[in-house]
Amino acid sequence: MKLMFSLCIALGLSIFSWFSPKSPSNQSLEGAWDTGQGVVICTHNYLACTDFSVPNKKFKGSWGGTYTWVKDSLKVHLEFSTYDKASVGKDKVFLAKLKKELTLKDPSTKTEQSWKAIPEDGPVALAGLWRITGRMNNGQLNAMPLAARKTIKIFSKTRFQWAAINTQTGDFSGTGGGTYTLKDGKYTENIEFFSRDSTRVGASLGFDALVEGNKWTHTGKSSTGNPVHEIWERQ
Repeated sequence: MKLMFSLCIALGLSIFSWFSPKSPSNQSLEGAWDTGQGVVICTHNYLACTDFSVPNKKFKGSWGGTYTWVKDSLKVHLEFSTYDKASVGKDKVFLAKLKKELTLKDPSTKTEQSWKAIPEDGPVALAGLWRITGRMNNGQLNAMPLAARKTIKIFSKTRFQWAAINTQTGDFSGTGGGTYTLKDGKYTENIEFFSRDSTRVGASLGFDALVEGNKWTHTGKSSTGNPVHEIWERQ
């Protein structure tokens, strides 16, 4: 009888877990989000948030880093911020609830914002966080080992952002991003913001792309017409 009673309890708990809605803290933030001021791109543990205006060709600012989401608390360990260099290396904590939208409250400033998920239908080959590890110069591939100074690229299924940062000093060298497509080995970027040169907003750049597991070979020509041959690795 005791064994039967235990089995019934276990079965009941299993059925309850199958049909109970997942708590917000167990749902994924992966993908792209519209903040009303710009866009956030999230991988499973890294995010980049950028404020910009396409019509005005204006870059306003960007911040990002690794994150964890536990029990309605979103904690971001900042790796870069154009708003506050001194915040790099520190944690930014929000109270977070996900229903139809992701509602974030900043306890330190008493401000609140909502992120709306951007519907996406695109390739998953590049989705995630990448770091450049090699660049071809004069026919020679120069390795770029992991260091505090690095260039990263973060992708959802349809959106991208690159950032050149220094996680030790907080220095920020530049960023750009927008939408992209990847099909039949052809990778195209459609630029919506660029911190270094606003005149590039609206431009499209095409490259050859070879994605093999966690390695991505990126070749073509830059916006200035110079040849590009880079190796990126998934982080």
